[in-house]
Amino acid sequence: MKNKFYDVVVCGAGMAGIAAAYSLAIKFQKSVLLIDEGAPLSLTSDKSTECYRNWWGGPDNAMLSLMNRSISLMEEYAVECDNSFLMRPHGYLFATKNKKEANQLYKQAKNAELLGVGRLREITNISDYKPNDFGSPISGQDGSDFITSKKIIETLFPYLNKETEAVLHVRRCGSLSAQQLGMHLLEKAREERCEFQTSKFTGIETSGGKVSSVTIEQDGIENSITTDALVLAPGPHLKKVLEKIGLDLPVLVEKHVKISLPDTLNVVPRDTPLIIWNDPIELPWTDEEKSHLAESSETEWLLQTFPPGVHGRPVGAGNQVLMYWTYDCETSTYPEFPIIWDPYLPDVTLRGMAVMVPGLEKYFDPMPRPYVDGGYYTKTEENRPLIGPLKIPGTFICGAFSGFGIMSACGAGELLAHHITNADLPSYADAFLPSRYEDPVYLEEIKKWVVDGQL
Repeated sequence: MKNKFYDVVVCGAGMAGIAAAYSLAIKFQKSVLLIDEGAPLSLTSDKSTECYRNWWGGPDNAMLSLMNRSISLMEEYAVECDNSFLMRPHGYLFATKNKKEANQLYKQAKNAELLGVGRLREITNISDYKPNDFGSPISGQDGSDFITSKKIIETLFPYLNKETEAVLHVRRCGSLSAQQLGMHLLEKAREERCEFQTSKFTGIETSGGKVSSVTIEQDGIENSITTDALVLAPGPHLKKVLEKIGLDLPVLVEKHVKISLPDTLNVVPRDTPLIIWNDPIELPWTDEEKSHLAESSETEWLLQTFPPGVHGRPVGAGNQVLMYWTYDCETSTYPEFPIIWDPYLPDVTLRGMAVMVPGLEKYFDPMPRPYVDGGYYTKTEENRPLIGPLKIPGTFICGAFSGFGIMSACGAGELLAHHITNADLPSYADAFLPSRYEDPVYLEEIKKWVVDGQL
């Protein structure tokens, strides 16, 4: 029996693979076979803070341009489906109680303005501040609002540490349900020319140096699928999947874990943006707790000064608050499942968040039972994704999305579809080509970069 021909086979049904399949099937009317060993969106696509932002530094505006395009596509899809994936443009709120860091926030906002993020507004009167409109998935403003008046900060964000010196509210940012966005795109794609199959990718066959078929394994039986194009979008398994076709790219995986807690006292209001603390943190222990922790080499590390960046937001329709802090990232070549996390992580993360939002101290003792979940960021050295053709003609990649896969997937899927169909490419396309690692000049340049876009 002759195998059915597909224009494209997409390996990986996470957000990146689904977005690529959607663009190919809907916008370019290509027949697509989407394969994955597990259920769609079941590995890492919902393990992040499920947020989006157009807040990206340099050295150029390639990342910003990709994100702006992706956000525009998500807004378009949200309008089409009556916002079934709960896109909420509440912004990102960076906060500090350090005047030096406040100056840095201001400089970052000015640089972002030059790159095209939007206008920096210095708010000196509360009447100049425009609240978010949660009735629409489309942000009413871009750019950012910089506020140093403690009175205005306390009025607008009363839950923050009273010593907060400055906040920067970045506006074309927000949150969404990754699972629901992914399923919306998958359902639409399957209504057209996309099929999903639970299978394991095992390799490729070539003819005349080009891809002619993809081999897959299903229920222990290996089959050959005839196709002209293969897309690799396997998330954290990227390194291992590349090896199956004899290729390698400089990517690593980094373990990240998040927690969520029930906020029964409504310490964090439901309209709170994603809040990020930009200062180093000493965890708030009592003198008795400090003495006890110092007695053991296994716990004395809890008395150290922790890095900036703890962040969180309300999540879902109930009273849960999500908290995330990359204070201890483990990098490796290959992922290991199931994810194992430090048993102190929930307590550390809650206490870190409580420095920014002191009301959370009410949950220290006893601590509510946390929900803990985790996944992997797949990262390149300069923390930019890989989107475009690989060395073997007919093979393409859509991966290495680090912690920004949800927000960039729609734009990345569209960009990949342009590569596959030879459509016109946007100005930022070259920045994400895998072939950039063959350029010695580029390899020297990225050593000088000081901004990688990671929160």
